[in-house]
Amino acid sequence: MNDHLLHWRSEFPILERTTYLISNSLGAMPRGVTAKLQEYAELWATRGVRAWEEVWWNLAADVGAKIGRLIGAPPGTVSVHPNVTTTQAVISSCFDFTGRRNKIVLSDCEFPSLLYFYRAQAARGARIEVVPSEDGLRLPLETFLAAIDETTLLVPVSYVLFRSACLVDARALIERAHRVGAYVVLDLFQAVGTVPVDVQQLKTDFAVGGVLKWLCGGPGVAYLYVRPDLQAQLRPTFTGWFAHRRPFDFDVGPIELRDDAFRFLNGTTNIPALYACQPGLDIVARVGVEAIRANSLRQTARLFEGARARGWRVHTPLDPAERGGTVSIACPHAREVERELLARDILVDYRPGAGIRLSPHFYNRDEELEYALDQIETILRTGAWRRHTAAEVAGSTAQTD
Repeated sequence: MNDHLLHWRSEFPILERTTYLISNSLGAMPRGVTAKLQEYAELWATRGVRAWEEVWWNLAADVGAKIGRLIGAPPGTVSVHPNVTTTQAVISSCFDFTGRRNKIVLSDCEFPSLLYFYRAQAARGARIEVVPSEDGLRLPLETFLAAIDETTLLVPVSYVLFRSACLVDARALIERAHRVGAYVVLDLFQAVGTVPVDVQQLKTDFAVGGVLKWLCGGPGVAYLYVRPDLQAQLRPTFTGWFAHRRPFDFDVGPIELRDDAFRFLNGTTNIPALYACQPGLDIVARVGVEAIRANSLRQTARLFEGARARGWRVHTPLDPAERGGTVSIACPHAREVERELLARDILVDYRPGAGIRLSPHFYNRDEELEYALDQIETILRTGAWRRHTAAEVAGSTAQTD
């Protein structure tokens, strides 16, 4: 049981009225977010423009430091951005793709936004090699390693794959990339907050992610870690006044980049989101990711066993060492079943090729897992899923009228 973790449950109001198993997509909102947003509003209302020098200007660094402590990053190496695609744009802007070393290697297991962004870099001269997965659920490690050669510049890869929660052998990828002179951009979005991560031990060049999933921080805050010895070497061309050494000189000459994490910022930061994300970060830090991981492995094993006992395919690795915090269940009629679950206030999601994703977090009771599995079984047995097929057809007809 996870009784020592469940005393945090009262900090998440939505848990009182729903079965919340969707933290892989959006973590439950901590109660403290309301007070933090009120703090933001009060400061703006009472201090006006003075809020910038009193709190807001350094807020990005303060939040970056909190995230840094969760991923083992040294002080001053984590910058914050509105989303992960923006972090990829900042990284990409540091490099020239017109030379011989211009290949970007990634897999078709990545979140589509990453593929969209890097395919677009072909317009800047990048050669894009997308390594196909046999099943769309697992990274083909040996094929992927072979694709990383002396002409490779960047290797963007997720530590935990979003469809299957398969944990990737990041060390092998990083070692191979470094052997041939390439840089790794490790996406930690589906890992941090449920899988322990230490970017220095992994020796990754870059790490990116966001706070809205397992960190319960809400939308609008992503992070970018840059290896300390790389910071001073890189000059992002996607830049702005926050990256300038003396922004309030309002100098119109060439930018003089800072030497710390601010070097990778650009325009004005997302202040309300930086307030909202802090209660979740603080709670996860206090609970401890090691404790969360132990509970996650136990609960995901329980889901895995329950699904298999009911005869459903599972698209998540059985081996705990290869599994993140989600179990993807490919039961019959999974898309329609997911919609019926939502109608019953059981919050999960569906991904094509994977099935229904169930993602317990430290605040979930074991009974909720059994309840969700029982409800899937009931929906299939009673045919309740069929009404969502009919509704989809009706909606499609209405759109074409």
